[in-house]
Amino acid sequence: MFDLDAIDRNILRSLSADGRISNIDLAGKVGLSPSACLRRVQELERKGVISGYRAVINPAALGIGFVAYITVGLSRHRKEDQRAFEEAIAKAPEVRECHNITGTVEYLLRVEARDLAAYKYFHTEVLGTVPEVASITSYIVMESLKDERA
Repeated sequence: MFDLDAIDRNILRSLSADGRISNIDLAGKVGLSPSACLRRVQELERKGVISGYRAVINPAALGIGFVAYITVGLSRHRKEDQRAFEEAIAKAPEVRECHNITGTVEYLLRVEARDLAAYKYFHTEVLGTVPEVASITSYIVMESLKDERA
């Protein structure tokens, strides 16, 4: 945990909303001189509070029209089974997020595909062939009302 003051939090909020904001504009928003603002941003980067900058890409522009969240249960709860599953998932470009979670299953995935047919192929021919997988439950995204991932 980092000790952040109100100015640091304002900087982070502004950068979260617009990672391409110029230092001069950012400094004006948070009430600092440009040099002081730049020092703060660099310090936040050095400490790992800011871990990177990303472009937010419209999935439809890439031909992605289908998003699903999938819970995956493993057949055994051994470290080597987790490792094997994670290695298989790392190779699947359809999987945009993979989270190891607690509860009745081990993993939560966010999968993007061109359409239902492409998702079915991933479900059956990719995820369905991983030997460690015991259960798959799909939750199809119909609409995203709020998505603040960058």
